[in-house]
Amino acid sequence: MTLIERLYPVMKPWLFRLDAERAHTLTVKMMVVAHRLGMLKSVVDAPQSPRQVMGLTFPNVLGLAAGMDKSASAVEAWGALGFGFVEVGTLTPRPQPGNPKPRLFRLPEHEALINRMGFNNPGIQSAVAKLRHRKTKAVVGVNIGKNFDTPNDKAVDDYIICLKAAYPVADYVAVNISSPNTKGLRDLQAEDSVRQLVSALKKEQASLQKEHGKTVPLLVKIAPDLNDMQIEALARVFNEQAIDGVIATNTTIDRSAVTGHALAQEAGGLSGAPVRERSTLVIQAFRTLLKETVPVIGVGGILSGADALEKMKAGAALVQVYSGLVYRGPGLVRDVLAQV
Repeated sequence: MTLIERLYPVMKPWLFRLDAERAHTLTVKMMVVAHRLGMLKSVVDAPQSPRQVMGLTFPNVLGLAAGMDKSASAVEAWGALGFGFVEVGTLTPRPQPGNPKPRLFRLPEHEALINRMGFNNPGIQSAVAKLRHRKTKAVVGVNIGKNFDTPNDKAVDDYIICLKAAYPVADYVAVNISSPNTKGLRDLQAEDSVRQLVSALKKEQASLQKEHGKTVPLLVKIAPDLNDMQIEALARVFNEQAIDGVIATNTTIDRSAVTGHALAQEAGGLSGAPVRERSTLVIQAFRTLLKETVPVIGVGGILSGADALEKMKAGAALVQVYSGLVYRGPGLVRDVLAQV
């Protein structure tokens, strides 16, 4: 067991007494310091099974989901902890502060979080500058979005700006059209809208491929709050446009799993254990509808190795965690890698 695994159970009660966002910010900073002091050691005694997905070699199947490291400030630390890949962001063309605080809430009774962060980030150029000098062996994905004040009919311009900026330093780029915390963003999941967006991004990807002499896979991150017809429409577009991968899923706006909790009516996306089942069903649906060449990355409610294995059995080629890391700590990395 690594030092950080032994320390987390001691630190967790203290962190949980702090405001959730303050604890989040402090944790990321502590990760950076711990890495510099050599306190983070990869989970080397857990099985390491590299996977070839989208033409990339992932050291293992476990990734850190977007949202934990919005500014790409701790990529080496996450890699040292044992993650096979790290997704930074969501990043927008211009820096933005996000929504008013408080905007991140814990629901410990449900092992869940509610966030309405609103794409708070330092801007794509800031993250790119950091990623130019990264030394981690982990695959690095860059999650991109539009600025809050960019109208949907101009959204493609924001995504193209971010794709161009990220392309030289990213191993893959994830297009976030599923956060519930930017007004109107989920409207981009409508069939005509997503077709227009993905078509433009795929054309830009082809141009960048020639310019840089390398292929950077393009993925789309979708919501769990989709009905069967919406899932079928999205899968149809993704197959038509030859998208390189799908990330399923983002947070949910459904509150049925936390009805009665004092924080249940807080605006924002619910993550953690309550979204586990729905996320798995969406993964399964997309795996059935997508071409075999289009992998699905499964995320949503993974709090154990068994949860991760369930996602893999549903059709996920890779998995990601976020809320589970808050509740279970670094030991979750070992647990997942031991079972998948």
